Amino acid sequence: MSIPARPTLYACLALGLAAPSVAALSNAAAADGERFTATMSGSSEVPPTGSPGTGSVQATLDPATRVLHYTLTFQGLTGPATMAHFHGPAPVGANAGVEVALGNAPKSPIRGEATLSTEQVEALEQGKLYANVHTPKHPGGEIRGQLMKGA
Repeated sequence: MSIPARPTLYACLALGLAAPSVAALSNAAAADGERFTATMSGSSEVPPTGSPGTGSVQATLDPATRVLHYTLTFQGLTGPATMAHFHGPAPVGANAGVEVALGNAPKSPIRGEATLSTEQVEALEQGKLYANVHTPKHPGGEIRGQLMKGA
């Protein structure tokens, strides 16, 4: 009898192994998903802000569950972050509404997960979702980055 590469609960029980934790299964699913990244800057905002701030997003989508696991980091903003969001659908150079709120007064790094709708997954895969971080000086968004498929 061979042991599957990622044991299921039933396989573990049948073999008398300790059952894997939900977190371990979730992390394994995230590791196998589709990867997306964004590089955030003030010049990517619409209109550009001239901010010295920078940031990045690393995200993984589990296509089976539509769960997006993300880490957004930022630094060098003109003031404290007041909000952060994923917006869309919009291509580079265009603005769109909030799709996923990432928190009020967030601190870097922002880590979390969100279950996306089918339409949000399509927008993400087409490069039409972006992340931005808002500050008091730039309430419409100080830095922005388009989420693009790739490692």
